[in-house]
Amino acid sequence: MHDWDVTHAQVPVVDTLDQKILRIYYASRDSEGRSNASFIEVESTNPSKIIYKHDRPILTLGKLGSFDESGIMPTCIIQMNHKKYLYYIGWSIRKTVPYQNSIGLAISVDDGLSFEKFSEGPIVGVNSTDPYFVGTFYVLKEHDLLRGYYLSCTGWEMHNGKPEPLYVLKYAESYDGINWNRDGKVVVNFSNSNEGGLVSASVIKELHSYRMWFGRRNKSDYRQNIINSYRLGYAESVDGVVWTRKDSLVGIDVSPSGWDSEMISYPYVVKINNQLVMFYNGNGFGRTGFGHAILINDNE
Repeated sequence: MHDWDVTHAQVPVVDTLDQKILRIYYASRDSEGRSNASFIEVESTNPSKIIYKHDRPILTLGKLGSFDESGIMPTCIIQMNHKKYLYYIGWSIRKTVPYQNSIGLAISVDDGLSFEKFSEGPIVGVNSTDPYFVGTFYVLKEHDLLRGYYLSCTGWEMHNGKPEPLYVLKYAESYDGINWNRDGKVVVNFSNSNEGGLVSASVIKELHSYRMWFGRRNKSDYRQNIINSYRLGYAESVDGVVWTRKDSLVGIDVSPSGWDSEMISYPYVVKINNQLVMFYNGNGFGRTGFGHAILINDNE
């Protein structure tokens, strides 16, 4: 353990290096609760077997007053023009509400071993379309088009004397991975009046359809109350833009006991040897780490 990774292994982001090795970027927290990003490497055929653990963060926290001064969490990685583009969540502390998130970009020219920030400011942040904050960001490459699925906060509500954020999943497009067009298109909205948080879209394109997994929670009392805490949701689309929720088909729930018995969230689904594998967090928003599940009996 180092001073930058005292607790948590949150929001796993998977990069397939080759047929044998997966590199998994994740966020840990230091003694002050600030997130830092690093990675491990595992066997693709046995992701539980760690073969390498990086011993330092891949990015430094931002300067005083910047969007990522209080934390950095990976959220997606893609190959772009012989470089690796790592999209990450920057954390800054607010006064009337606990925090604000934005999306930054870091670029690697050495196949993902080290990164440099593209800019001191975010590439996707607060604007007239997303006035509160933006969070998790998943990028799907389709030829020259990049489809972005991101968390957008729609406002804050007071519950038990504390402000709690509400957020849905929205859609953006880009051709260079840097400049993103956002028109406020909501791709996954709340399914009922109690729901309050949709997070971490992970999208797979198949022959004639798109499939999305995401985290979902209720509006309040979701940190300690198992009933209101994070579970996984599922949606399908024929064009990648208009989505239909089909949560009953998600195929996974909390375990009867153990590290993921209270909540599951932050999914990241990849295809490994023609099989869909989901990496996800369990209890305590990643305090117990992350694990993986393999899709079986898929009728799609």
